[in-house]
Amino acid sequence: MSTAARKSSARRTRRTLSAGKASARKAGKRHTSAKRSVRKWSGRVTATSDALDLKHHLFKQRSPAAIARSLKRSAERSHRRKASPYQSAMSMLNFYINRGGKNLSAAEKKKLNAAKGELRKAFGRAA
Repeated sequence: MSTAARKSSARRTRRTLSAGKASARKAGKRHTSAKRSVRKWSGRVTATSDALDLKHHLFKQRSPAAIARSLKRSAERSHRRKASPYQSAMSMLNFYINRGGKNLSAAEKKKLNAAKGELRKAFGRAA
């Protein structure tokens, strides 16, 4: 094969590949070889965690003290946790805050961070 023929065939191949990518983009498809899971692992952890049996809608309660009391009660009653009750409760609260990310309003973040302080007080670890 001559040099000119190789160049034109390479151009055709590149053109065909880029046209395929463009059509995949138009169809809204990702151009990746590995399929990614749509669900997040953190959602599964929240739904099926064996660490603590949490009250339904625990983090939606209005008062930070109520959230802290409920977390403390759940952590102390649980026999399946690996760490101390304080560590388990604080870990679950941090997990929820981190998982919420940008979806938490400023008021919710403020309330949950206040619940951290209340949790420290409840366990006698206030600084």
